[in-house]
Amino acid sequence: MLKFSANLSMLFTELAWLERFQAAKQHGFTAVEIQFPYHLPAETILAALNQHALKLVLFNVDADDLLQGGEGLACVPEKRGQFRQAVAQTMAYARVLQPEAINVLPGRCLQASRYDEYLATFKENLAYAAAQFATLGINTVFEAINNVDMPGFIVADNGLAVAIWEELRVNHPNLFLQYDVYHSLQMGEKPVQIIADHADKIGHIQFADQPGRGQPGTGSADFAAIFAAIGQSDYAGWLGAEYKPVGATAESLAWLAAYC
Repeated sequence: MLKFSANLSMLFTELAWLERFQAAKQHGFTAVEIQFPYHLPAETILAALNQHALKLVLFNVDADDLLQGGEGLACVPEKRGQFRQAVAQTMAYARVLQPEAINVLPGRCLQASRYDEYLATFKENLAYAAAQFATLGINTVFEAINNVDMPGFIVADNGLAVAIWEELRVNHPNLFLQYDVYHSLQMGEKPVQIIADHADKIGHIQFADQPGRGQPGTGSADFAAIFAAIGQSDYAGWLGAEYKPVGATAESLAWLAAYC
C-alpha cells in the first residue's frame, strides 16, 4: 500500500496555514510535509499535528535566497557559517517535530568557473548535516532539481545524486536520496527505471505531473506505471504530493482515491 503525504507549502494554499492541517486530514492524508516551517513556532506546528492526528514526515533546512533566484545556502563557500546556523535552527525544530527525514537543498552555482568548489562545499555541508541529524535518529536526504526550471542547480540529475550518495554514505548511513518525479521527468529521465535501480537509496519521494507541475492527470507522466513501480520496489517510505494544483486543491485530489 502506497503512503501519501500532503506538501502543505503547495497544497491547500487557498487556506490560512493552520487550516491546511485540518484540510489535509479531511481529504484523506495521514501525513504532511512542509518545505520551510520556520515562519511558525515548532510548538504551534506540533499542536496542529496532534490536533488532527497527522505526522510530519519531512521539512527542509533553510535555503536562504534560493527560491528568490539566488544561489541558496548549502553549496556556497562563503556561507559555510550561515549553513551551520541553519542546521542548528533545523535541529531545534526537529527535536520538537521528529520528522522522518530532513532535506538539504544543494543550491546553485551562478559562476561556472567555481562549480567544482561549490560542489565540494555542498558535499562538506551535506556530511555535516547528516552527522548532526543522526544524533536525533533522523535521516538526511538531498535531491536533484532540474536545471530547466532552476538554471545553475549543482545537482540536476539523479546520476550525480547517486554518485554523491555513494561517496558519502560510507560514513553517513542515515543519508539517502530524495527522488522527485517531476524534476526527473524535466531532465528526460525515466522514473520507472530509476526506481527499479535505486529504490534502496531513496529516503523520500515527491511527485507532480510534467509539464506544468500540476496534479497527476494534468500532464503526460504515466503515474499508473510510476506508482506501480514504487509499489513493487523495496521503497517503503512516503510519497509527497508536491504539485501546483490546477484549480482548488480539493478538486485536484481525484488521483488519491485511485492509488491509495
